[in-house]
Amino acid sequence: MEPRYRLRLYLLTALILVGFGALLSRLYSYQIEERSRFIKQIPSNYTVTIREPGIRGVITDRNGVILANNRRNYEVVFNLDDIRADYKRYLIESGGKEAVKDFRSIKTSKIVNDWVRPKLARHKLDKNYSTHALDTHYITHGGLVPFTFRNDLTYDQFAYFAEHNLELPGVDLRVRPRRQYLYGSLASHLLGYVKQWEKGAISPEEKRKFRHYTGDSKGIAGVEATMNKYLTGAEGIKTLLKNEKGEVLQMVDYIKPDAGARVELSIDARIQCLVENTLRRVGRAAAVVMDPNTGEILAMASVPDFTPNFFVPSIDSKTWRNYTSNKANPFNNKAIRNFAPGSTFKLPTAIAAAMHGHAYDTESCPGFISYGKTKIHCWKTTGHGTLGLEESIQRSCNCYFMKIANEIGSKKMLNSFELLGLGKKTGIELPSESTGFIPGNRLWKTKLRPGEFVTPSQTGMMSLGQGDTAASPLQLAALVSAIANRGRYYKPRIVKRVIDPHTGILVQNRPHLKVNLLQEGLKLEHLERIRKGMWLAANENGGTARRASVEGRDIAAKTGTSQTSDMGIESNDAWTVAFAPYDKPRYVVVVAVKRGTSGGAVAGPLAHLIFRGLFAREEGLKLPLVKMKEYQGDFVIHETIELPDEGGLIDLAYEDGGERGNEASDIPMAPLIEDPQTLIIPKPTIKQEADAEGSKPPQAIIINE
Repeated sequence: MEPRYRLRLYLLTALILVGFGALLSRLYSYQIEERSRFIKQIPSNYTVTIREPGIRGVITDRNGVILANNRRNYEVVFNLDDIRADYKRYLIESGGKEAVKDFRSIKTSKIVNDWVRPKLARHKLDKNYSTHALDTHYITHGGLVPFTFRNDLTYDQFAYFAEHNLELPGVDLRVRPRRQYLYGSLASHLLGYVKQWEKGAISPEEKRKFRHYTGDSKGIAGVEATMNKYLTGAEGIKTLLKNEKGEVLQMVDYIKPDAGARVELSIDARIQCLVENTLRRVGRAAAVVMDPNTGEILAMASVPDFTPNFFVPSIDSKTWRNYTSNKANPFNNKAIRNFAPGSTFKLPTAIAAAMHGHAYDTESCPGFISYGKTKIHCWKTTGHGTLGLEESIQRSCNCYFMKIANEIGSKKMLNSFELLGLGKKTGIELPSESTGFIPGNRLWKTKLRPGEFVTPSQTGMMSLGQGDTAASPLQLAALVSAIANRGRYYKPRIVKRVIDPHTGILVQNRPHLKVNLLQEGLKLEHLERIRKGMWLAANENGGTARRASVEGRDIAAKTGTSQTSDMGIESNDAWTVAFAPYDKPRYVVVVAVKRGTSGGAVAGPLAHLIFRGLFAREEGLKLPLVKMKEYQGDFVIHETIELPDEGGLIDLAYEDGGERGNEASDIPMAPLIEDPQTLIIPKPTIKQEADAEGSKPPQAIIINE
């Protein structure tokens, strides 16, 4: 072969070998190195894992009456990534790749309005919504957290949707439990309310695990908040098989969400209804009914109140503004917040006297006591004469207790008051409980009077519940319970039991005895003198608590009227604390009223009405239990509460006298001292109002078949 042909043959062979080498190299790259990437680009079926929230546990009263449970709620939700992907496919199919070059700049709300809502409208499932909320939701969460488009479907709409199987990629129908409070505003301060899940922190592990994620609602007030960890149920996990268009082919696996524990409260719903209706005779007040033998709260009411159902799943902005602008503060559970205690503090002073050797002391009451140039008057300005402990409680003599308090001394007074739970939280299972104030305690020294010492006049005022003192109705209920049951101070309880549906009892029904006063230096015979003084106050002439008594029933009581400043207006906090029956007490009743002229005239009749209901129930009367409407409260000064006619069962003649404590004009009147920790109102989920764009009738995109 000639050399020139041989050279051409070599060149051709070399070219063929190089070509085959390049081809093999590319084949290796495509089929081996990048095989997985290309496989992912092949349209195929895939699975999606979805997290569903647990079912919230129910809340009942002590007798099993359901106060809060869940009902089925039907929702339309958008998986926004799937909707965007479906719309993008449509654009490519109809206009080629050029049609999607600016796809990222298209707002998700525009895609929903143009692509999804016309299809929903044809089936009468469309509704106005907030486009701003949707766009913000997508920017924040992408496709991980579904956007709730509608949460108000009826069962018929749900059934229609399921029957017609719309097969809209990214549009799902789901059934979720929605919290409901069966008796309206009844026990609203105890139950609290929930806030829907705030699409907040999701762990990286959960992001990898779930394609779509919905968290659990959370209790942010009342027992819903304090028992949230028990009430929250276990999550559900649903696995779906979808095709390349995002259409659901079948459900591969489903672990149903589980229910949380049942929280059984200590309250009796019928007694609660009785107490709340009784308090509505005044504008702003609180009451506690307690079992003195266990510490269980049988009823706890505060007016004004609110409707927990308004917060589910979100509260509209107008209702929220009405609540927060109400100066009567309907969210404030006044039963665990500070009042000026007035003469109710003569009871712990009497206990302090008995514990420190003054149970049999007598003191003269000339009508006033002088501290330097300052005179502090007794409510009976002509004086009571010489009195012992029992008569001083009966007649609520200021001079007796001011003298005894200074004989005891401020330090011993403080120690005794703190032993009785005053000046500190009781630990009840409710948020935002006040500590109260006692002259000389830590809060007094650090917050109210830093660097000061307790003076004799302050010690005297402390015994009257005036000046630098504050306490809650719950604190007084626990204290009076210790007097009623002859010395045992039980921790107040609002939660009776917590029961898990699978593992059983998580929180036992067990009284918690904090202090036995008979082991702390108090003698039973001395305690009986204090109890007898309360009986005289409710049953004998000259007693300040006569209007709390019920004929045929042995009730022991003590009233209190404290001068204070309420929203810049001089007024009184009016009290009655009581227990019954006298020999074997079953009930402690405490009532505190804002802007009541006196404890005897205003709080006493309310306590009387509560006792009448309790005793009638024991005799077989079934107390009503109804769905309550919220009460707005008022700012009226209540002079007296008229008792309904009970056929002569009570003698309305009584000696009240006002019990105003400090009435000297040269003594500055202290405003009610609030806790250093300001009452914080948990902010709920505010309903997003539909905007103009979200209200427009959707314009359908014409799809050429």
